Amino acid sequence: MQASPASAPTARPTHVRHAVLGLTFAAYMITYMDRVVISSAVPSIQMEFGFSIVTMGWILGSFRWAYSVFQIPVAWFGDRYGPRRALTAIVVWWSILTSATTMAWNAASMIAIRFLFGAGEAGAFPIATRSLSRWILPSERGFAQGVTHAGSRLGAALTPAIVGVIIAKFGWRSAFVSFGTLGLVWAAAWFWYYRDTPGEHPRTNQAERELIASSIGKRADPSQGVPWKKILSSPQMWILSLMYFCYAYPLGIYLDWFPKYLNAERGFSLEKMGFYASLPLFAAVLGDLSGGWISDIWARRSDLRTARKRVAIVGFIAAGAGMLASCLAANALVSVAWSCEAMFGLELTVGVAWAVPLDIGGDYAGSVSAVMNSFGNMGGAVATTASGYLVKYFGWPSTFFAMSAMAFIAAALFTRIDAGRRIC
Repeated sequence: MQASPASAPTARPTHVRHAVLGLTFAAYMITYMDRVVISSAVPSIQMEFGFSIVTMGWILGSFRWAYSVFQIPVAWFGDRYGPRRALTAIVVWWSILTSATTMAWNAASMIAIRFLFGAGEAGAFPIATRSLSRWILPSERGFAQGVTHAGSRLGAALTPAIVGVIIAKFGWRSAFVSFGTLGLVWAAAWFWYYRDTPGEHPRTNQAERELIASSIGKRADPSQGVPWKKILSSPQMWILSLMYFCYAYPLGIYLDWFPKYLNAERGFSLEKMGFYASLPLFAAVLGDLSGGWISDIWARRSDLRTARKRVAIVGFIAAGAGMLASCLAANALVSVAWSCEAMFGLELTVGVAWAVPLDIGGDYAGSVSAVMNSFGNMGGAVATTASGYLVKYFGWPSTFFAMSAMAFIAAALFTRIDAGRRIC
């Protein structure tokens, strides 16, 4: 006897959204690999060109200034053409510029190339966030953002050791070409697999499409454009942006200057420098995964506002304390251990921070996150550029004091953020 429609088994949802998350994880990983190649190559570049610590600060900072300034324009590009085409285009752009770093012949040319590289990478996180807003369920967003940012920190953690080996055998230029090629491979895979909406993807079944649609709700009408007036007039948007400025300041120093610090201040050889510079970034991976996961669990048991806020505040306080302890430690290995604790605490906050634009921005999460990331990365740009001067005139401890202060300020700012209140 044929089963009636009511008694027929319901198809289980496919898991294309998780494959999309996996591709995004790989993209975040590559972004940080490409941007921190130069950090491990700083001693070799200085040796070849004779750049001072201040000049090197401007070279490292040029990426971050462009990365900050171009957040909103490139996010608009992503909104206009969709994540599939836009993310493919910008990954190809910055991968070519990564390899082109090898063509620099003086400080000015290297600054120009790194600036153009930063302009391309500026759209990576906002456009990727927009792509996830169409696919990831609200109950999975904290974990998803934790996973993707764990990918970026994992890439940053693996890179110093890999670059150290490449430089030792083939020279610093080979490292830039290798990582640039990796980005081109990812861009081809993304364009082949990803679709801008679940309904367009040939591998999703009806159950997964309905699951996503019922969880996310109605999409905004793209013909209406981005509601910039609502976004930019929201006090919460500016508190979120200032918080992320304070977050990105210490992160920028750990990514751009920590290998140099270990070599110049703590006496590690170039070979050991790569290994020990990676350890705080491996701790950051654990922080990324833990923060988003804990936040999502907490949200299911209490409310979104409390969950996001408390995880972030605890993380920032732990980070600020760890940075002070790292700076004051007499033993080099103890200093590295405290930096691991500091980065774990700092990265507890990042999955939460990037989940907030999804919570409050809806279908305009890409634009909201672009504003947040633009101001945030001004913090990284200021940190990277100013640190050259701080080290020259006040020594390395001054950089850690500034980092710690920023972490404590970020904790205070997060007390004012309400992830349960939409702004558009």
